Amino acid sequence: MGCAGSSRSKGDETVKKIRKPKPWKHSEPVTRAQLVQMRDEFWDTAPHYGGRKEIWDALRAAAEADVSLAQAIVDSAGIIVQAPDLTVCYDERGAKYELPKYVLSEPTNLTGEN
Repeated sequence: MGCAGSSRSKGDETVKKIRKPKPWKHSEPVTRAQLVQMRDEFWDTAPHYGGRKEIWDALRAAAEADVSLAQAIVDSAGIIVQAPDLTVCYDERGAKYELPKYVLSEPTNLTGEN
């Protein structure tokens, strides 16, 4: 339950339901350790490219959560989802947030080697 008046009406705006990205393949086979490193580097540097830190934090939480929790996180943060797989989002001020697929799901060519 939120405070009175905290719910927002979307009006005519259609709310896109979040889904995991379609299966994708990295340019070369990647290990889980490499994938984790790539993700950490992205999240560490993303706020430096613009936008608000709290939106980046919410997007990271959504990217690492299951789909239903991700939807709740995005809705509560006021994030406007342009692409249902979260690769393109906007905040309420119009700042654009682009997320690479590797932070949203695992590639089909993920290898078990370290």
